[in-house]
Amino acid sequence: MKYWISNLPAGIPATDLVRLAKARWRIEHDYRELKTPLGLDRFESRSFTGWHRHATLVTAAHPFLTEQRRTPKAPARA
Repeated sequence: MKYWISNLPAGIPATDLVRLAKARWRIEHDYRELKTPLGLDRFESRSFTGWHRHATLVTAAHPFLTEQRRTPKAPARA
C-alpha cells in the first residue's frame, strides 16, 4: 500500500486528488527529457544571460518536439 499526505481540502473529489498526485510523474518525465535529449544540463558558461538564453531555447524546443511526437506521420509513398 502507498499513502499520500495532502493539505488539500477534505471535500476534494477522489478523481481530482489522483490526477494531482499523478501529475508529479509527468513533471519528472518532462524534466528528465529537458535534461537528457535537449541538453538543459550541458550548459557550461558562467553568465546569467547565457544561461537564460540556453534555458529559453531548451524550453522552446520541448513543446516543439512533443508536438512532433504527437503528430501522426504521413504514410510513405510507394
